[in-house]
Order: sequence, then structure tokens, then C-alpha cells
Amino acid sequence: MKKCAKISLLLLIPFLGGSMVIAADWAQFHGPKRDNISPETGLLKKWPDGGPKLLWTCRKIGFGYSTVSIGGGLIYTAGNAYGDTIVTAMDLKGEVKWHYKCGPAWTSKRLWPGTRGTPTYENGRLYFESPVGDLVCLDAKTGKKIWGMNILSKFEGKNIRWALSESLLIDGDNLICAPGGSKGGLVALNKSDGKVVWTCVTGDQAGYASPIVVEQDGLRIIVTLTLKAMVGVNAKTGKLLWRVDHESYADENVLVPIYHDGHILVSTIKAGTRKWKLNVKGKTASVKQVWRSLEMDNHHGGIVLLDGYIYGSSCVYNRVRNKCPWICLDWKTGKKQYVDPGVGKGSLTVAEGMMYILSKDGTVGLVTPSPKAHTVVSRFNPPKGGMGPWWAHPVVCDGRLYIRHGLNLYVYDIRAKK
Repeated sequence: MKKCAKISLLLLIPFLGGSMVIAADWAQFHGPKRDNISPETGLLKKWPDGGPKLLWTCRKIGFGYSTVSIGGGLIYTAGNAYGDTIVTAMDLKGEVKWHYKCGPAWTSKRLWPGTRGTPTYENGRLYFESPVGDLVCLDAKTGKKIWGMNILSKFEGKNIRWALSESLLIDGDNLICAPGGSKGGLVALNKSDGKVVWTCVTGDQAGYASPIVVEQDGLRIIVTLTLKAMVGVNAKTGKLLWRVDHESYADENVLVPIYHDGHILVSTIKAGTRKWKLNVKGKTASVKQVWRSLEMDNHHGGIVLLDGYIYGSSCVYNRVRNKCPWICLDWKTGKKQYVDPGVGKGSLTVAEGMMYILSKDGTVGLVTPSPKAHTVVSRFNPPKGGMGPWWAHPVVCDGRLYIRHGLNLYVYDIRAKK
């Protein structure tokens, strides 16, 4: 087992919420800017036969679909263990430093037991929301609880069919969560002590999505998907700026919204992909649909926007979901560029101009993004022995590829050799 390369302190990148993170950190779900694009460089452009070198495996993280966040020299994730939800911190060698019991686990066998959301790290603290609404702030080095609450109880929310799945967002001094309750559909808490800063009643239960924060024409806005809509909320005051209906199959609104160049885009199963133009006037804002495509209806693997094109897997062409193809759409027009089976329906992330794809059946693919073709350069299969679908999103950070499957975390060396 080789030692992990030390985290570089040379490059600092602004965090979406206004703080600073080390470039080698992946401090929240979908990375520094929550766009699922890693700032990594110096990576392999092709893998050896059998895949890149496996550095280590950790099997002490509990069962779940949470992926990893990385900050302060530690790796964080969550899972089910003996009826509890546990948050786990590991060092860069895969040695567990602490576990924290975060209330009861989501254990419904019919409705996919296990954790969903990913912990969020900032400035020595770790924030996590369990599937049953237990939200905690922990000391990231020790796992000691600083504050916590059950957001469903506090804001009179009702859990959703497949349980709460959001990964918490930090915006300046505020921690953003979505209880979907009658006393708070979207809520800002003071990240230091958990006190309520503002609440917004959206009229909807929570969706499965994680929020983003955008800023346009001087107005800062929290954007997320509820169970049946896409909403925008004033990030400073909590005022509801807009709510537009967006109903998906079985209310599976899962995607992290994408914001770019004054536009917001979401994609959900059967409802398709929709792009809205954001219009801001002073302290008010509204959205107007630009286009809608039923060619791409992403389930829960995520999509990325790269060089003017949208990439993701879809369910529209084949209702046998594990055979759903990969699709590319033009960002400006929504026009389909290609349809390709690739390695099968799954999740993805991007680093150094390459897509890292993990199929729900456990095949990892390295793909060259291009609107002309879906070219799988390399592929491999991690070790067998895990349980459940391969739903946790892959992460690329500090020359490593992180793959989570059930009880197991696999870490691969993908750094190009000089």
C-alpha cells in the first residue's frame, strides 16, 4: 500500500458559499463549485488493463449510497450500522479516525435502506443530514457534536417516500436545508449554533435534490427542486422568488440544478430536461422556459455541463433502466447530439476534461467528452462483494478516484506518472 500524496496548499479556490477551500479538497457533494467538475490536473488519460492501481479499501463505513467529501486532511462519508446512521472520518490511508452515531438509520427494505446525503466540510466543521432528518454539526477532527436537531420535527415536515437525500449547502454564515415542512420548506440555519435565520414555506414537501446558490445582477438566490417544483429563494431574506411546476415520474426530483450564463437547467426522470432564463429586477426574480427536451430524463446519476454541452444518462429510450443510454444535448438549443449505451446507466464526475462514469452495475468508464461521440477510452470493474446498486457518485480528488459501493470504499491512484 502506497502512502497518499500530500494535499497541496499552493492553490486556493473560492468556495461557492464564500469561504475558501484547498484545491485538493472536495468539501461538499459535487465539489468546490457544486458543478461536479474537479480542478484536478496531471491525471491518466488511459488506464492500464484491469484499471488503475487500487491503493486501499475501507469496509468500516456502514451501508449506504453517500459518496465522500474530503477536507482538512480527512475523508468523510455516512452509512447504516446496526440500526444507527453513522458518520465516519478516515485519514488519507483509509484508517478510521472516528465514528459518530447520528440517530436511527433508514432501514426500509422495500425503499432502499442506507444513507443518501454526503457530509459537507468547512473550516474544521462537518455538517450532515440523515435520511430521517437528523441534522448535526460535528468537530471534523474529533467527531464531537457541536449542535444538532431533527429538521422534520422542528419544521413540521413529513418524510418522503425514499427518505431525505440532500447534501447540505453552506452559504456564507448560513447552512441551507429543505425540511419541506409547514413551518419551513426551505430553511437557513446559522452554521455556528443552528439558530434559525429564515424560513421559506414553499408549499411542497422536500425533493431528493441538493440546493445550489447563484448570484445574478446583485441578487443571491438559493435554487433547488422540491417534490413537485423548481423554486428560487432570496438567500438573504428567505423570500420565495418563484415556484414553477416540475413533476417527475413518482416525484423523483433528484438532480442538483445547473446554473450558467443567466440560465437554470434541471433534468428528471420522464419529465425531461428543462432550461429557464433567469430574470432579475432589483430584489425580485422570475424564470421563463427557453426549451424542454424529452430526449434526456436523468434519474439520479447527475449531469454535467462542459464546453457548451450537457452530458448524462437517460431513461427515455429504454424503460429497463440499467440499459438506459448516455446522451449529449446542446446547452443553447437542447438539440440531441448523440445516444450511446456506454457502460450503462449511472453517475459521473469530470476531471481534466474527462468523464469518470460509474454504472449502476459496477463498471467504471473513462470517457472523452465530445458532442460527436461517446468514446469509452478505458473501463474496469472494482472488486465484487459489496451489496446493492452502485449508486454513490464517483469522486476525483488529489490524484485519486473514490468509488463507494454499499459497505465498501475503493480508492484508486489515477495520477499520471512523470
